[in-house]
Amino acid sequence: MTRYKIVLPLFLLAVLTSGWAQQKQEREFRIRKDQFPPVALEAMEPFLADARRLRYYKEIDSARSSFELKFKLQRLWYSVEFTPEGVLEDVEVRIKPVDIPDETWARMQSHMTEAFGKHRVRKIQQQYPREAFDSVEVTMKNAFQNLLLPQLRYELVIQTRTQEGLTQYEALYDSEGALLLLREALPPNYNHILY
Repeated sequence: MTRYKIVLPLFLLAVLTSGWAQQKQEREFRIRKDQFPPVALEAMEPFLADARRLRYYKEIDSARSSFELKFKLQRLWYSVEFTPEGVLEDVEVRIKPVDIPDETWARMQSHMTEAFGKHRVRKIQQQYPREAFDSVEVTMKNAFQNLLLPQLRYELVIQTRTQEGLTQYEALYDSEGALLLLREALPPNYNHILY
């Protein structure tokens, strides 16, 4: 009977984890400023006065494409994503574990340890999704003030060792540390290096 008490939870965890783990088939490549949606550039103009290392990207997924503006502002790295029509999707700010409330980080760590065992968090972003706030202006204001709000999410890139070798996953957690999405991330596109 005690054997079933150990095996059953492990089996359920494996089934649940595999159900959430989709593959992230997303490629990102750099573009020129004139290839970026003009409406999005116009919306971002007031926020970019002191921005440094401004870069423009196009992201292609298996189902959709989007445009991303990445820059550094006041010692923080930002990533602002738009639809091809120039509609804001979300604003992401790169953070460290110390920037996450302790209880939330503990829940996230607990989930990662259960799902992956030994793992390494490669990147953490605090995400302000557009649909969670009243308007684009409110979303931008909250993101650029780096506010901790109940609507925000945390996007983590987690690296772990599997039978196939090193594997990266992308996990999305809510502000309380509950898992919303888990998917395997494909390796980055290195076409620019290969001959």
